[in-house]
Amino acid sequence: MTGWIAISLGDVTGIGPEVTLKALALEAGSDETRYLLIGDADYTASVYERLGMSLPLQPFSEFAAKGRFFLHNPMSAPLPPKLQPGSPAAASAALAWLTDGAQRCLNHELDALITAPLNKEAVMRSGQPFVGQTEYLSQLAGTSRTAMMLLGADDRGRWLRVALATTHLPLKMVAAELRADKIELAIELAAQACQDLGLPRRRVAVCGLNPHAGEGGEFGDEEITIIGPVVQAAQRKGLDVVGPLPADTLFHNAYRGDYDAVVAMYHDQGLAPMKMVAFDNGVNWTLGLPFIRTSPDHGTAYDIAGQGKANPSSMIAAIRLAKQLARHRGRGGN
Repeated sequence: MTGWIAISLGDVTGIGPEVTLKALALEAGSDETRYLLIGDADYTASVYERLGMSLPLQPFSEFAAKGRFFLHNPMSAPLPPKLQPGSPAAASAALAWLTDGAQRCLNHELDALITAPLNKEAVMRSGQPFVGQTEYLSQLAGTSRTAMMLLGADDRGRWLRVALATTHLPLKMVAAELRADKIELAIELAAQACQDLGLPRRRVAVCGLNPHAGEGGEFGDEEITIIGPVVQAAQRKGLDVVGPLPADTLFHNAYRGDYDAVVAMYHDQGLAPMKMVAFDNGVNWTLGLPFIRTSPDHGTAYDIAGQGKANPSSMIAAIRLAKQLARHRGRGGN
């Protein structure tokens, strides 16, 4: 399959353009995928020259044009030069590029969208309400039935795949926001993700919220009143799911291969073990969107931006996952 994948370049005062160009240079020879980079031409060119790249990047005009690597800026004017890290102008541009990529996916012009990192605080300082790219893309797509999955493998090919029942919440709000429908959705999407990945089984384990999964109600009753009934209902639907289980042992068992995916109740419960296993090559995959969206699992890294030393491993993994999912859909997968 020769398809089109877009990469929105994120905050140009961070490492997004650098890891994107490095990743494409390393991945270019693996197949004939065509790439549409969405970002600012001058900033991209400066990174390109600083890295000494030889990638044949050309301005985008139409999808019928010859070539494989294109750059497009949907904004009417280029960004000012020498922006400071976290600049509101850079943040606004990053959001415009993200929007353009998503709309092209919704218009079926592209097979997948990969999103380089932007900074939530910088976007909010630019005057736009913003929780995160996952939530923003869900709103653009007109759906609330999405979940964040983080996945990655260690150097021996042992995977952790973690879907989140809640995402960007203060810890003190998690219990109040933990609803049965959110857990049910995360379970269903995690099982579907296993199928989309072509795994031979779809065995999902669900974390408890409290220490020791509540210890029979001694440390909280969410396992009894919310999580357990949802798991039982999913089992009655025929899903291969177990829980709620104590998170401190569940992740060890998932890591050794007992489960194909884990549903965590809150952000750091799921991401801390996943990043321990795959810090450099973790991928953020938005489940439930009407298009494929992946992202490297790191931030803007303002502290090393412009120094040429950003690690592209996570962006490479995000590109490879997007291509894998696009191939599966091209063969008639869901």
